[in-house]
Amino acid sequence: MADYDTTQIRNLALLGHGGAGKTSLLEALLVKAGVQGEAGSLERGSTVSDFDPLEKQYQHSLNSALASIDFEGTHLNIIDTPGDPDFRGQALAAMSAVETAVIVINASNGIETSTRRLMRRARQRKLCRVIVINRMDAEDADLEGIVREIREEFGPQCLPINLPCDQRSTVRDCFFKSDGQTDIFSVADAHTEILDQVVEVDEDLMAAYLDGQDIDAQALHDAFEASLRDGHLVPICFTSARTGAGCGEFLRFAKRLLPNPAEGNPPAFRSGPEGERVTARPDPDGHVLAHVFKISNDPYAGKLSIFRVYQGSIGPDSQLYVNDGRKALKVAHLYRIHGKDHIEVDRAIPGDIRALAKHDEIHYDAVLHDCHDEDHYYLKPIDFPQPMFGLAVEARTRGQEQKLASSLARLAEEDPCFQVEHNQELNETVIRGLGEMHLRIMLERMKARYNVEVDTRTPRIAYRETITRSAEGHYRHKKQTGGAGQFGEVFLRVRPLGRGEGFVFRSEVVGGAIPTNLIPAVEKGARQLLVEGAIAGFPLQDVEVVVYDGKHHPVDSKEVAFVVAGRRAFLEAVQQAGPQILEPIVDIEVTVPDESMGDVTGSLAAKRARIQGTDSLRGAMTSISASVPLSSVADFPTELKSLTGGEGRYTMAFSHYEAVPGQVQKSLVEEHGRGADDEA
Repeated sequence: MADYDTTQIRNLALLGHGGAGKTSLLEALLVKAGVQGEAGSLERGSTVSDFDPLEKQYQHSLNSALASIDFEGTHLNIIDTPGDPDFRGQALAAMSAVETAVIVINASNGIETSTRRLMRRARQRKLCRVIVINRMDAEDADLEGIVREIREEFGPQCLPINLPCDQRSTVRDCFFKSDGQTDIFSVADAHTEILDQVVEVDEDLMAAYLDGQDIDAQALHDAFEASLRDGHLVPICFTSARTGAGCGEFLRFAKRLLPNPAEGNPPAFRSGPEGERVTARPDPDGHVLAHVFKISNDPYAGKLSIFRVYQGSIGPDSQLYVNDGRKALKVAHLYRIHGKDHIEVDRAIPGDIRALAKHDEIHYDAVLHDCHDEDHYYLKPIDFPQPMFGLAVEARTRGQEQKLASSLARLAEEDPCFQVEHNQELNETVIRGLGEMHLRIMLERMKARYNVEVDTRTPRIAYRETITRSAEGHYRHKKQTGGAGQFGEVFLRVRPLGRGEGFVFRSEVVGGAIPTNLIPAVEKGARQLLVEGAIAGFPLQDVEVVVYDGKHHPVDSKEVAFVVAGRRAFLEAVQQAGPQILEPIVDIEVTVPDESMGDVTGSLAAKRARIQGTDSLRGAMTSISASVPLSSVADFPTELKSLTGGEGRYTMAFSHYEAVPGQVQKSLVEEHGRGADDEA
């Protein structure tokens, strides 16, 4: 049995840019809480959260990892997340399991690219947010400047709850205390500012405060928690993971003021994919509602499904359903996760984060529940960045094709931003991720875990075809080879739809010119061309097809005849409708040293990029935002490394499709070997 209840749980995710010191901060917190005697080291590969062999090799986090701390009667579940933008899918998934997002900022570097992105995502998910300025004792850290920068960037609701003092060797509380000396701001001023901010959420409390009355500690706690939930307050804390300064104070702050699972904003469960909202209540005696936010294929324990409990209790012999599955799974063993260790426990209560082993039917984002078949629950999926960086892969050793497929499937289970596609027409397997490093790590992991090596090459770009004007098409299919023949005649018209509207098929046939039961055959033929393309072999999109006339034969008209007629009539119409090839455009954000900005912007301009803007960052760095055709950036990672001496970084996300230049379209059509007189 757990020796704590839901009100004593705190769930936190450590988020931030790479190099902010999240893993080192977790180590310092574990030491302060007495969980371990000394802090692990990234250099020695001895940290609790970076236990994967590749994490030890690269000396930074590549996966999210969970650790638990029992501190002064409070149970903290802390998720350490990767800071590299290529692995931000892990960080976003971790947000779905916690009430509080702890954004860690390196005091030497200030606000960095990922800091902005993660603050925005945490606000969108209505998480309580806390900013931790780590490495406060760094010699080059301008702490006053960083606080001003944070408030300018994220708003005046960002206020220090403690301040460094005694030459940055410790911190002084500013919420419960109103006097004392610090190394930067006045404690009295900071105390007044944060109290003024907190009491604004409660009119009665504000009136008592303005009247100079003593405020009850519980009322102040409730107002503080409400301010966090509403985004009305974002506390700023100071720490040094190197010395442990501020770490004990942070743990006490979490205990006293951060929300427990009964206080945070509850997730939006629904009674079906589009059903009514269901509010999860942290009642240990209610029906079970739990959400799987991480899958891990452990070489010893097998598949681990890590989940957060929102309602009800789970123990050995519990019967759970997965989403709308009709077959219940029986819980045999229940685990608490602490780094690489799996500690068996006998119960999970609301707020707990637990794991089940060796249940293949459980998948990422699954909702586990114990209700009857008619009660199915879902959570709104996380809006992950679309993986755009791709590599075509094939097994290096003949005969390992099936092993390659199963290995890639297991890796895709673990990372929501790693996708595997197989193009049947080209017989090409393509893996997609958020960047070159993301895919490199996944392939190294596959080799280490499953002993599968691959050869890679640049994949085919996902071009699309569309039309630019309305047109009509007609085709008569007549075939007589002895016995029953084939006959079908179709008249149709096409018109372009708005970008992203897909495909619409309608029938305006009257008088039985084409029997009603054969209209679906015409649509089937049209849909064949959607896949095959009309001019260059790329899928067609954003087209409306209206079949309005035709002819049939009472004996020879069969489905196959109208499939052929529908496809050929559609092809003729498309070729008369100004067919156009579309290319994927991506938004790219590049961070480079100031001295490299001119070279990098020149390189992007040569790739048909449109520069959207630049932003000066701390540490003599510049962020460049641009939109660029995906086909132009295949060699960009290598080029960026060369232009910046390895200091440049970039992130990329799909934006939209737009028409390729005329010369590019001509080249693609010629390469495909098919022009307007397609004989396919």
